[in-house]
Amino acid sequence: MENAKSIQSYRPYWARRFGVAPFLPMSRAEMATLGWDSCDVILVTGDAYIDHPSFGMALVGRLLEAQGFRVGIIAQPDWRSADAFRVLGKPNLYFGVTAGNMDSMVNRYTSDRKIRSDDAYTPNGEPNRRPDRAVTVYAQRCREAYKNVPVVAGGIEASLRRIAHYDYWSDTMRRSVLADSKADILLFGNAERALIDLTHRLAAGEPIAEIRDLRGTAFMVPRGWLPSEAWLEIDSLAVAAPTGATPIHFMPHAGKDRAERAEQRAHSVLRLPAFEQVEKNPVLDTHASRVFHLESNPGNARALVQAHGERDVWLNPPPIPLSTAEMDHVYDLPYARAPHPAYGDARIPAWEMIRFSVNIMRGCFGGCTFCSITEHEGRIIQNRSEESILHELEAIRDKTPGFTGVISDLGGPTANMYRLACKDPNIESACRRLSCVFPDICPNLGTDHGPLIHLYREARALPGIKKVLIGSGVRYDLAVKSPEYVKELASHHVGGYLKIAPEHTEEGPLEHMMKPRMTSYDRFKQMFDKYSKEAGKEQYLIPYFIAAHPGTTDADMVNLALWLKRNGFRLDQVQTFLPTPLALATTMWHTELNPLKPVLGGKARKVPVVRGERARRLQKAFLRYHDPDNWPLLREALMAMGRADLIGNGRQHLIPAFQPAGTGGARTAARGPRAWPAKPRPPTGSKAGVRRIK
Repeated sequence: MENAKSIQSYRPYWARRFGVAPFLPMSRAEMATLGWDSCDVILVTGDAYIDHPSFGMALVGRLLEAQGFRVGIIAQPDWRSADAFRVLGKPNLYFGVTAGNMDSMVNRYTSDRKIRSDDAYTPNGEPNRRPDRAVTVYAQRCREAYKNVPVVAGGIEASLRRIAHYDYWSDTMRRSVLADSKADILLFGNAERALIDLTHRLAAGEPIAEIRDLRGTAFMVPRGWLPSEAWLEIDSLAVAAPTGATPIHFMPHAGKDRAERAEQRAHSVLRLPAFEQVEKNPVLDTHASRVFHLESNPGNARALVQAHGERDVWLNPPPIPLSTAEMDHVYDLPYARAPHPAYGDARIPAWEMIRFSVNIMRGCFGGCTFCSITEHEGRIIQNRSEESILHELEAIRDKTPGFTGVISDLGGPTANMYRLACKDPNIESACRRLSCVFPDICPNLGTDHGPLIHLYREARALPGIKKVLIGSGVRYDLAVKSPEYVKELASHHVGGYLKIAPEHTEEGPLEHMMKPRMTSYDRFKQMFDKYSKEAGKEQYLIPYFIAAHPGTTDADMVNLALWLKRNGFRLDQVQTFLPTPLALATTMWHTELNPLKPVLGGKARKVPVVRGERARRLQKAFLRYHDPDNWPLLREALMAMGRADLIGNGRQHLIPAFQPAGTGGARTAARGPRAWPAKPRPPTGSKAGVRRIK
């Protein structure tokens, strides 16, 4: 993988003389107090401004501040006019636009396309403080406010919508957000490198339309544009033709040939099927999704281009991951670690959730098809140093109001991928696998949990730290490779219940999810129960499941329901699969084809998909087999499936033959909350909470 310029090596911009702001300003009065006459960069976000590294606008703002730029924030502006976008005046360099920590459609709507009643990223959880498709709306308002100021789009909504994509909420294929928003450039993924370089180059007077060489950026260009004559455009349809289908992973040859191939790839661009093609042709949409995901390793990914009408959307290769020193720099910036004072005593649920937790790493190599983490953060784990993490724990202890000595989480996208990586950097750079752990753990993956165990021990040894809990989901197929880790976890870091995510029990759904078989769950449970007992603790696993995921049949749900009953689980909250943009499972749901396999030349494999309100409600009902309100629907379905043997009043039956009075009738609006969860799940897919039967 190529070496990248350190984000700490840039000469600071002249405005660094103004020093560090206690909070990045949200008003002209705050700017005046800081001695500013203008902002160099203004960030527009759909979230409330919380000055903490878990919130994108704060991390980006403090990162640019450290480079010497004056950064202002417009949080949750009234998008109905451009006036709110003029509150800080005209930025000297650009507007940075983000929907916030979540895609605005995931934030505002449930998996059943019903509007949510609250917003965790808004003061007091108030809903409707951001528009649908916020990046597009905000970018257009910025342009209306100051016509000639560049607009830079970023964040997870922009990342997940950077090419043509299926949009679940409108049930249509939509163009790249670049085409709709008219942003000048889009930064995808964790974009610190591109962000810093772009900002310095704009400050030096380089026109934004000429900045076309930054990794992790996308932009629109005339049809057929190439950076230089040295570049070669390749039609992805020809590369993946039936006679030479691209395999799911590919290792280039060693030595000189590898270097030559790497040079060729660095000056090659793959042309994806045009928006007008994928909009109408499910096979081409599935193919585009497959190629997009295969070109995701920063070590070997090629640029991608996709026509939208008379113009092209050009995607440079993904960003080079940050080093540990760079990660430390990002997380050690002078965050206030609190919401902006403008919110007063308002409670912001997302802040309450994470204020006593620490993010120790980024990325995930699991490759779960329903998850959007990989498309945004990448598969290569980016780690903080132990020293930096312990320093943040001390900052929480000393500075965060309300801290009682309990850390709610040391984790990230997963709990236990800290410092796990490919054993050979050359293999890592050449690999084309979509997952390091499916169908089995790659023999080239290092699974040593020693550094994480040491971190746990050092964290709980800090004065004033009474308990360190692990709130992130544990990847149990990795954990069983380290019995010492499972023992450490069960003995010291579980508060009675531990979250894990089998997602399903049956091989069909698990294969389409790219999740491990239940044998890994069984092994982990045995170890967890053993070490919990040795520690003298009564502790339980909380398994999470997804209903109505592509590849799931009603028969699969029957078997899952029987597993739940056999193991004494009753799910309290249930949601169905939520198709998020760019996820492989979303492609399956939309096209009913499998992007994990070649699809051209008649090779496309069909995927069973659950559509329609009643069909999705039925699969949810199987997860809540114990709820009498679901019994009429389940009886009808079981009889239609020829499984009337599961209806009866014995222990071997799934549901009883009788119906308690006052249950099982048609739902009314007043009974709605019982059917749907009170709190939204993250954008990694919809899952289920659980209550154990004793």
